[in-house]
Amino acid sequence: MPIRSFLKWAGNKYRIIEQIKACLPKANRLIEPFTGSATIFLNTGYPTYLLADSNRDLIQLYRYLQREGQAFINYCRLFFHPCFNNPKEFYRLRHVFNMSTEQRRRAALMLYLNKHCFNGLTRFNRQGKFNTPFSAYKAPYFPEKEMKFFFQQAKNAKIIHADFINTLALAKRGDVIYCDPPYVGLSKTANFTHYTACGFSHAQQLILASTAKNLVAKGITVIISNHDTEFTRKIYHGATLLPLSVQRNISSKGSQRGKAAEILAIFQ
Repeated sequence: MPIRSFLKWAGNKYRIIEQIKACLPKANRLIEPFTGSATIFLNTGYPTYLLADSNRDLIQLYRYLQREGQAFINYCRLFFHPCFNNPKEFYRLRHVFNMSTEQRRRAALMLYLNKHCFNGLTRFNRQGKFNTPFSAYKAPYFPEKEMKFFFQQAKNAKIIHADFINTLALAKRGDVIYCDPPYVGLSKTANFTHYTACGFSHAQQLILASTAKNLVAKGITVIISNHDTEFTRKIYHGATLLPLSVQRNISSKGSQRGKAAEILAIFQ
């Protein structure tokens, strides 16, 4: 069975990990400019990794776990006491997270919020404040086993806070790149891009596709996931396109949770 991330994550690649792995060639290093839940990293065996993300709090969480291992896991567990599993404490701790400059506490609270908020939806407003509401889970799962696996796997990883442009600029021959950007919306009301305060625009989608084409000229394979739309097929022109049908569970209404048409664009 594939390894699950210790985080809940919109659009995580657990359900299609085998299809993605089948497209990834051998390489000296895997680069992920949009690490997200780190599912690809957790389920591959490259000699080294460069993991990057524009979400500073996510990267800080990964870095503390990478450096401290069990000590940080034990610290995170403190916030999973039943006394914190109620709306009053959730919104108090969400406020503490949003106001805090103490990075270790913010990193632990990032995990707490992820496991106690609605659908695990990591969402920030334009002021950079986490704003997902509370969800009444009876007993939120504390992912110690999954965190320990990440700690072991991360011994071969460099983890950086950077946007995709600066991350891709670090690629060199012998690397392979997997990109999982915020997806192009299937409709105006289903365009979730505010996983960070800045969002992700159509212009950035174009820059990513253009950069992928330029990297191929340097002998670097780039694979990009996205929704299968007229726009994405146009900007990924020249790549090998692999259509996928993926179950998505982010909608608040169970009746609206269905399969989405996605593609893997393989530039090589």
